[in-house]
Amino acid sequence: MSPFLSILLLVAMAAVVYVLVRGVIAMAQGKDLSGEVQQGYMRKRVMYQAVAIVIVILILFLAGGRE
Repeated sequence: MSPFLSILLLVAMAAVVYVLVRGVIAMAQGKDLSGEVQQGYMRKRVMYQAVAIVIVILILFLAGGRE
């Protein structure tokens, strides 16, 4: 596995966790009655998760080509 892809995957996973925690904190505070802030965090989380999945697929594809 490429060290660059490993680091990139860790960054993507950290971004997912960060946005998830920020969304939970925003929801717990309850200041946003319309839910727009939580929706924004959810969209960012889904986007970062998609990036992480693409990186995992790329890692698996490159690892499968070595055999």
